[in-house]
Amino acid sequence: MFTGIVEERGQVLAADGARLVVGCRTAREGSEVGASVAVNGVCLTVADRPERALAFDLSPETLDRTSLGRLRPGDPVNLERPVTLLTRLGGHLVQGHVDGVGEVADVRPDGAGGAVLTVRAPEGLARYLAEKGSVTVDGVSLTVAGLQGDAFRVALVPHTLRATTLGTARPGDSVNLEVDVIAKYVERLLVGAVPAAGAGRGRRG
Repeated sequence: MFTGIVEERGQVLAADGARLVVGCRTAREGSEVGASVAVNGVCLTVADRPERALAFDLSPETLDRTSLGRLRPGDPVNLERPVTLLTRLGGHLVQGHVDGVGEVADVRPDGAGGAVLTVRAPEGLARYLAEKGSVTVDGVSLTVAGLQGDAFRVALVPHTLRATTLGTARPGDSVNLEVDVIAKYVERLLVGAVPAAGAGRGRRG
C-alpha cells in the first residue's frame, strides 16, 4: 500500500521489456529483494539491487496495462516505497494497481508557479472520478479539480512540478491512472444490491 507521495525521482538505466533497472538512492534504502516499490504508480517487486539502483521484472500483464513498457534509458520515474504503520498518510490510499493509461491533453501554467494538467481517461474509467475526489497520476496523489466528459483536471503546485515527472509532462504523454479504490468497491456493492433489492418481491395472486 502506498500514499501517492513521491519520495524520489529516479532515472531509467536499462529497459529491455521484461527487465527494468532504475537508478535511485532513497528508494533503494530498505528495499531488499522481494520488497515492493511503486514506479510511476505501478507496484513492482525488487528483483535485484545493482549498485545505486533497483531492478524489477515486468510481467506481460504489467506491460499490457501500464506505460512502463514505453520507458527508455534516461527517462525519469516517480518512486515511492510502501507506507508503514508509523507513516503519516499525506496523500490517499494507493494500491499501485493501475486501472488504465491516460493521455495528457493539456498543461497550462496557473500564474502562481504551478500548472493545471488535463488528462483524458481511458473508456470506462471517468465514472470513478469525482470533483474534489482523489486520483493517482503516474504515482502522484492528486485532487480532481474539474471534470469534462472523459477528461479531468488537476492542479499541480510548484513542489509537485519540481519533485515529480509531472513537471515535464507534455500533451500526448501517457500516464498511469489509479482511481480511488473506494469508488470501485462502492460500485461493486451497488451492482450486487440491485437483484437483492427485488428478490423478496413476489407476484400477488
